[in-house]
Amino acid sequence: MTFIDSIILGIIQGFTEFLPISSSGHLVLGQRLLNLNMPGNQLEVVMHMGTLLSILVVFWSDILSILKSLLNKETQLYVLTIVFATIPAIIVGLGFKDQIEVIFDSVILVGVNLCVTGIFLWLTKYLSRMDNKISMKRGILVGIIQAIAILPGISRSGSTISMALFLKISQKEAAKFSFLLAIPALAGAGILTAIDGMNNNDPSMSILPLAAGFISSFIVGWISLKWLMKLLKQGQFHWFGIYCFIIGILTILFA
Repeated sequence: MTFIDSIILGIIQGFTEFLPISSSGHLVLGQRLLNLNMPGNQLEVVMHMGTLLSILVVFWSDILSILKSLLNKETQLYVLTIVFATIPAIIVGLGFKDQIEVIFDSVILVGVNLCVTGIFLWLTKYLSRMDNKISMKRGILVGIIQAIAILPGISRSGSTISMALFLKISQKEAAKFSFLLAIPALAGAGILTAIDGMNNNDPSMSILPLAAGFISSFIVGWISLKWLMKLLKQGQFHWFGIYCFIIGILTILFA
């Protein structure tokens, strides 16, 4: 794994983690197309941490506001909703870990899942009157969708934001909840991947490629997240559905 390879994978991770086009699916396709192989789990961990940092930077004011008002009952309920909404992903991630890893080897299934993501995103075009707030029930439903999005080709941000929109939650609140929900998800994925690496005695990488992967995933993640928030405000979210569907079909045809 060269310095340039790490930058390329970091860019793919940062660009696709927040845009509703599936980072896991694009990483699988990127590695296949560029003939790159992850040398163990270290690079994957630092790229997860890079995109996690970009969420913390973009939503820092919201996070700070939550921390300052933790004694408020409404804030406490919101935090509890995030906690309970995270549980389905923990159950799926831990309970079906081996089966999910097998699925990551199927490029055709990645293509099918990208098509599913595309349809899901496009349907948000027909929604109106989105003025509901996040409740415990709605939050858990979004969390269940996040658990399904562990599958490669199913976009975590795309599916969770779409589900929130289907539940008539405003675009701004849908995006905010989706990415706050991503914080424990990304942190957990990074920790699990690191543990796997230690258990498997993965070969260590030099600091330069790891730093390149972290920095590139953070910078590109920050840019793509800001861009997505702008597109949501403009009502352009559904257009990502066409991209996912086309890439999904091409993946199936040329797998």
